[in-house]
Amino acid sequence: MREWLAGCPLSPPADESSSCGCPPSDDPNHSSILTQRRIYPSKDFSAAGILLSATSGRARIGTQLTLPCFAPPPILCPPFIYKARLFLWPHLLLQIRRWTKVLPKGKMDFFYAPGRNHLFVPGPVNIPEPVIRAMNRNNEDYRSPAVPALTKTLLEDVKKIFKTTSGTPFLIPTTGTGAWESALTNTLSPGDKIVSFLIGQFSLLWIDQQQRLNFNVDVIESEWGRGADLDALASKLAADWSHSIKAVCIVHNETATGVTNNLATVRKLLDEHNHPALLLVDGVSSICAIDFRMDEWGVDVALTGSQKALSMPTGMGIVCASPKALEAAKSAKSVRVFFDWNDYLKFYKMGTYWPYTPSIQLLYGFRAALDLLFEEGLDNVIARHSRLGKATRLAVEAWGLKNCTQKEEWFSDTVTAVIVPPHINSSDVVKRAWTRYNLSLGLGLNKVAGKVFRIGHLGNLNDLQLLGCLSGVEMVLRDVGYQVKLGSGVAAAAAYLQNTIPMISSRI
Repeated sequence: MREWLAGCPLSPPADESSSCGCPPSDDPNHSSILTQRRIYPSKDFSAAGILLSATSGRARIGTQLTLPCFAPPPILCPPFIYKARLFLWPHLLLQIRRWTKVLPKGKMDFFYAPGRNHLFVPGPVNIPEPVIRAMNRNNEDYRSPAVPALTKTLLEDVKKIFKTTSGTPFLIPTTGTGAWESALTNTLSPGDKIVSFLIGQFSLLWIDQQQRLNFNVDVIESEWGRGADLDALASKLAADWSHSIKAVCIVHNETATGVTNNLATVRKLLDEHNHPALLLVDGVSSICAIDFRMDEWGVDVALTGSQKALSMPTGMGIVCASPKALEAAKSAKSVRVFFDWNDYLKFYKMGTYWPYTPSIQLLYGFRAALDLLFEEGLDNVIARHSRLGKATRLAVEAWGLKNCTQKEEWFSDTVTAVIVPPHINSSDVVKRAWTRYNLSLGLGLNKVAGKVFRIGHLGNLNDLQLLGCLSGVEMVLRDVGYQVKLGSGVAAAAAYLQNTIPMISSRI
């Protein structure tokens, strides 16, 4: 599509947006993509403009500028008559920010805020510098000897984060949603009965996927803020004498509510009833942050995503299948193509590993991410997340607010969902944090929308970063009308952390 100049007079009527001579667009979304405006000179400059790309809607300042209509309306001239390459004067930037407000919401770049964005959503998370540097490389031929050699080390080492020796991992170019589908379609057939727990937004989405893939889903629903109802599971397993239940699907850590489920108990129930159902686990926001033991807990398929505790960009779904799951895949009749494990296994045997083109940059980033985890020690990583989770909960308590998670046994060490008072909309907390303090917090989702905001504390994150986040939250709470005592939550968290933070082993 063509690129048109978008400028802004101080007060042009909205209905004159096409009066500069630009041809009308046949795009029904034209008004939400492009905005045509006249530009008028001031005593300090001849003209200024902002070029908008119709395909991305992003404003590029200081690139292609146009000298359009100098005369006030109704003297009209097309914006493409005079073209020149100019750079905006620094003192115009503030005015340009005012001009760009006429652009449709969400269709422009926001003004850069100084310093770092304080990213405290429960994923995607902060990417450590060594991972960024490792990914800063050109493309390579994935059929060359180098990439299979790299992939082999990744497949060997990724089993360590699942704590398995017998599992077979798959590195799939996808998100956690794709990893869900991979787990389901490779092990089950349409019509198979699944028991699945609904405890929050992401378990809800997985259940929706299961139903759309034509499985017979028996949903065990709990109040949001509570963990999986394992008593109900026990009853269903006891009644299933014919073993019609083919799989139990559970989200280990529900990030919408900050709830962690007890997988060891789920395995215990399956064993007590001598039930052969597969155990499929979403570990997207738990693996590499919360204790996870694939072999010990008899998990048949576990999955995670690169953008969570691994602290990488989004784009890699990591699935690990037990021997039992691989055996089930031989008879599973669900349609799968891109997610078919058999394609991967064929290339594993050939020693080339990739049935499709992988992201070279993500592979090198993954190597760096695993190296960082192993250097710190996986048990130490899990202990760090436990410490950060406890500190956050102490801060919430000091603020006089409640945790969405209703019992301590379900507390998550990667995300805390904070309930706001009834007179406050939690979306205002999130918006204020971002617009004033450059702090990114998680929104409340679905049933808890407007009622909770979420503090993510997972990935490559340390204690002082968390304290900075907590201080920002305190200012935000006062901004939106909750008179928290500044420093109260920070003090509670800092007192705990000061007594629990270990020395950095490499610096002793």
